[in-house]
Amino acid sequence: MATHATNIAAIRTPFAGVGAAILNWMTAVGEARSRHGQIAALEAKTDDELAAMGIRRDMIAHHVFRDLYYV
Repeated sequence: MATHATNIAAIRTPFAGVGAAILNWMTAVGEARSRHGQIAALEAKTDDELAAMGIRRDMIAHHVFRDLYYV
């Protein structure tokens, strides 16, 4: 019976750097597109201010994400 061992860490190292760069880029894009700031700004408004905009408090998230889905 023969045993064979292969060190593949050296093969994956160049690809790991590329994968990390892609992951970092995707994270940056996701954070840039975050709508958390818009939700926080709307939640800080009074009910009267929201009513003037035609938004109910329970519909803030729906309003912010309205371009991503249709209900």
